[in-house]
Amino acid sequence: MTDLIAQKIVEKTGVTGMLEALTSLSGSDLSSVLMEVYRLWAEHMSAGTLLQQYQRNAFAQPADTDMVLMLEKELEILRYLRQQDYHPLELSPVGQFGSCAVVGTVSQNKIISAIRHTEVMADATNALALHMAGLRSAGGFNGNILRYCTVHRHIRAMRLPAKGYTPHFKVACMVAAGKDTGNHSFELTTLREQLSHIYWLLTVIFGIQQVSVKIIPRNGYKGDTLITGIRELSAGMPMKITVEPQAEDNNYYKGVQFKVMIPSEQGREMEIADGGFTDWTQQLTGNRKERCLISGIGLSLLIKYAQSRQSNI
Repeated sequence: MTDLIAQKIVEKTGVTGMLEALTSLSGSDLSSVLMEVYRLWAEHMSAGTLLQQYQRNAFAQPADTDMVLMLEKELEILRYLRQQDYHPLELSPVGQFGSCAVVGTVSQNKIISAIRHTEVMADATNALALHMAGLRSAGGFNGNILRYCTVHRHIRAMRLPAKGYTPHFKVACMVAAGKDTGNHSFELTTLREQLSHIYWLLTVIFGIQQVSVKIIPRNGYKGDTLITGIRELSAGMPMKITVEPQAEDNNYYKGVQFKVMIPSEQGREMEIADGGFTDWTQQLTGNRKERCLISGIGLSLLIKYAQSRQSNI
């Protein structure tokens, strides 16, 4: 669809090879061209047009969540995770251009691209993994595990999945990065940690009484020893954990993806958190021994959920 629109624009302007010419520019040269285009647009825009565009632009509208409650819960979450050795990191409002598309197989069309080699933050786990890959590389890839967390507002340029969803939303994220030391030690240690932390946050901070986890096997690991290890560790976890059938390879998660479920108002299960192992730090550092586990909790959705059930939060 985007290719067709771009082609129509080229035909409309009559500038043959326009796309090829623009993509052949260096990043800094392209940014300079776009900066000048945006400057000229802004100079010719009236205040009335500005208001009209704002009223039509879903990306620019404020969130509909309780801001004070959101900030209070963010602070509780970050304080708890800091106590669990997940270091809170306040990220920039923008990420490095390509942070999601280059390593995460996410189309750049779903990201709001910006100038100066940036993009509006679409996934804080990618930004954390990128930061941690730099730290891991500089530290000589030792056996220590880096643990970071954040709460960040994301925005994505994609079709909304259902009523009640908005283009921008808050997510509480955890990322752990380390080295493969054998016997899936990194994987089982960090998976137990993050699932335990998510369970505590949901049950203690938000008062949700029923929490379950679906483990979804993915390609990327040889054999079934990782899944066997997860089955064993699930016996000592406080929530119900089920292993689903092997899913189609999505080229995003490697080995294992998990989904954390809570009851919905209709009596069905609702996904409130998602995570899994990725090869992002492997790709970024070129070191195949690197391991990475990410997870994210839909904080905006969780606030609305708790309020709708009149939870004592």
